Amino acid sequence: MADIAAPRRAASLGEVTPSLKKRRAAEARFKAYGIAAISVALFFLIALLSTVFVNGISAFQQTSIRLTVDLKQDVIDPQGRNTVDAVMTGNVFRWGGLVDEALLSQLGIDPNDELLAADAQKLLSGGSRILLRDYVAENLDQIGTRQEIWFLADGVVDAFMKGSISEETEESRRPIKDRQIAMLRQLEEAGALEKKFNTGLFTFGASSRAETAGVGAAMVGSMYMMLVVLALALPIGVAASIYLEEFAPKNRWTDLIEVNINNLAAVPSIVFGILGLAVFINFFGLPRSAALVGGLVLTLMTLPTIIIATRASLKAVPPSIREAALGVGASKMQAVFHHVLPLAMPGILTGTIIGLAQALGETAPLLMIGMVAFIADVPSGPTDPATALPVQIFMWANMAERAFVERTSAAIIVLLGFLLIMNVTAILLRKRFERRW
Repeated sequence: MADIAAPRRAASLGEVTPSLKKRRAAEARFKAYGIAAISVALFFLIALLSTVFVNGISAFQQTSIRLTVDLKQDVIDPQGRNTVDAVMTGNVFRWGGLVDEALLSQLGIDPNDELLAADAQKLLSGGSRILLRDYVAENLDQIGTRQEIWFLADGVVDAFMKGSISEETEESRRPIKDRQIAMLRQLEEAGALEKKFNTGLFTFGASSRAETAGVGAAMVGSMYMMLVVLALALPIGVAASIYLEEFAPKNRWTDLIEVNINNLAAVPSIVFGILGLAVFINFFGLPRSAALVGGLVLTLMTLPTIIIATRASLKAVPPSIREAALGVGASKMQAVFHHVLPLAMPGILTGTIIGLAQALGETAPLLMIGMVAFIADVPSGPTDPATALPVQIFMWANMAERAFVERTSAAIIVLLGFLLIMNVTAILLRKRFERRW
C-alpha cells in the first residue's frame, strides 16, 4: 500500500508546486505595485514641495537700502509737540521728501536733475514714507537728529538683486535701467545695500506692493478663526459623540442621525460657505469678512469630522472597562466620564487637531462669506475685518507682479509649517496618552 500511495503524493506535490509559484508570483507583483505606487506618490510630493520651496525661500530675504535721514523738526512737527498723535496725523507725503533727500545725498545726485532723480527714487519702495513715519513714532526722542535707517527696496530692485531679472537682458526688455543698476552697484560698494531677513513677511498685512506685503494679518485672522472653531466644535462634537455612542437608544432615528453625520463629512466645503452666508450674515446680520463668521462656518464643517473621530475612539475602548466600572457600582455616567472618556481622549484630541488642520487650509467657504477683503491692519478681535492664510495665498496667486510669485510660495510654506506642527502635535499627544490593553 505504501508503494501505491507514494506516486499519488508525488503527483499531488507536482500539481501544487505550479500553484504555489503562481501565488508567490502574484504576491511579488502586488508588492511591486505597492512599492511603485508609493514611489510615484513620493515623487510627486517631493516635486511639489521642491517647487514651493525653490520659488518661496527667497521671499524670506528682502533687499534693503541704508540711508542717513535728517529728521527735521520743522518738517515732522513744526509745533514742537513731539507726540505720537502729532507724528501720525497730517500730510503723509511730507515724509517722502525726507527720504528722497537722503537717497539723493547718498548717491550724490543733484535734485535739479529730474530724470536721474526720478530713476533713483524708483529704487525705494513706495511705502518708505510710511515706514519712516512709523519709525519716528516709535523713536520720538530722535526728532531733530540724523539717523541711519534701513528702507525696503522696490520689488523690481529686490527681484534683480535675487537674480530673477538678468542684467544680460536687453535694457528695453527689463523693468530696471542700466543707470539704476549702476546706482545699486554704488550703494553696494558703500555697504548701504544688503539682503536682510524679511521680518515684514510675518508682520505686514495686505499691500499692493510686494515688498510691503506680508501674512501677519492673515495669520492673526486664522488664529482667531481656529480659536472659535476649537471653542465650539470640540465641546459640541464630543458631547454629541458621547450621547450617540453611550446613551442614545438604537433605533431608526439615531440611525438616521448617524447616516446624516457621515454624509455631512463628505459635503463640499463651499456648501458650508453658502450656508454661512445665508444664516450668519443675511439672517443674523453678523459682519462680513470677520473671523467670527469664518470660525462659525468652519465649525459647521469640522463638527462631523470630530464626531466621527470621537465615536471611533469611544468604540475602541474595550467593553470590559465599562463592565468593570458598572460591576463595582458606578453609574452609567460615572463609567463613561471617569473611565471610558479618559481612555478615549488620545483619539479625541488627535481627531480634533486633524479637523482643525483641515479647517485651517480651507478657502472656498471663506470666499463665500467675503473674507477676500483687502486687510492691511492686523485685526484686534474676532469681529474685526480679517482674512486667512489660504485666502491670502489665493489673492496673491492672482497678482501679476513677479515679486508676488515668491510671496505666494512663501505663504504656502508658512501654511504648511502650521499644518505640520498641528499634525506632529496630534501624533505626540496620541503617543503620550495612548494606553494598550
